[in-house]
Amino acid sequence: MANERRVQMDTLSNKIRVPGKLFIAGEFAVLEPDGQCIVVAVDRYVFAEVKRSEENRIDLPQIGYSDITWNAEGNKLTFNVTGPKLNFIQNTIEICHQYILESGVSPLPFNLSITSELDDASGKKYGLGSSAAVVVAVVTAILQSQKEVGIHSSKELIFKLAAMAHFKTQGNGSCADIAASTYGGWLLYSPFYGEWLNKRLQKKMNAYTLVNEHWPGLIIQAITPPKDLRLYIGWTGSEMRTAGMIRRVQDFKNTHPDAYQDFLETSGAAVSSLVKSFTEGDIDRSLLSLMMNRNALMQISDQADAGIETLELKQLIEIANKYGVGKTSGAGGGDCGIAFIKNGQDTESLKNDWKEALIEPLDLRVSTEGATVIGKGEEVNDGFN
Repeated sequence: MANERRVQMDTLSNKIRVPGKLFIAGEFAVLEPDGQCIVVAVDRYVFAEVKRSEENRIDLPQIGYSDITWNAEGNKLTFNVTGPKLNFIQNTIEICHQYILESGVSPLPFNLSITSELDDASGKKYGLGSSAAVVVAVVTAILQSQKEVGIHSSKELIFKLAAMAHFKTQGNGSCADIAASTYGGWLLYSPFYGEWLNKRLQKKMNAYTLVNEHWPGLIIQAITPPKDLRLYIGWTGSEMRTAGMIRRVQDFKNTHPDAYQDFLETSGAAVSSLVKSFTEGDIDRSLLSLMMNRNALMQISDQADAGIETLELKQLIEIANKYGVGKTSGAGGGDCGIAFIKNGQDTESLKNDWKEALIEPLDLRVSTEGATVIGKGEEVNDGFN
């Protein structure tokens, strides 16, 4: 009888696919209240498989953990394994557990496994937002595992629970990467007010109430690029070192507030111009707007001595500028750069020039789906209402 029950549980499984992300414009500025950025989901994925079970368990083979189990006593979870690498995951599980309990139901136990293709099999790390995508995958999987007890999922719910887990772990950040992995496609994003969320988490506010509140400042808006605009991504071969650059920019903000405000206004104007170019289908304006944002980043980089553009990124951009417009993606200092090209007619020339400069063109496309339950024809409500 027990074996029959286990077989029945194993058939109640779901597979989830969550895309990675790339920043297009608005980096650093999006860390400020009312700052805006454009971010896009890309078609490399984190995968999750969740099954009903008699005990709670998660396997994370790519970071060397398996058979992580936990017991629940009310809101408190006790894990059999702890460690810095697991903080994000464990906080995510705790936030979801709290939300389910406060929805008025008893959580069902589940087995969850997570694998990722965001980094290359050879060990290359491209900076595609692995941590954010993993958290989104965990949230999506847990919510899906609780459908039997009446828990209904949506993109908004997934985003908010993942953002709460992020802030519980780190206490700051824009969460634009979480938005891209959740919603997919091209997004105009403005962050919720981080101080507002931190205060509520510190007061241990009811999670169910919190996700149903209006989050001040938050904008997640789907946008569509001009039909013949092409996005290409190149990898410099070096990993980004984000913390130092963000610290230098923050130090500059504190010592030169007027100059920093100028940067925010220039970056905001570039992002607004890029959004308008999308709305009007104006490719020339899209290229000009991306160049405007690059110039704003270069100015703050020089003023703060932040080193946003490495020599490799400068070379990537100079090559891209022969065929369209290039720019860093994300905080800079390594990882990827991007190129906007008209019609894709110079694609092969761009890629060949990048290769000659030892820059790896990445075969990435925009992922329109966001967090998706696969294999059963199910979609998570997109939340764009």
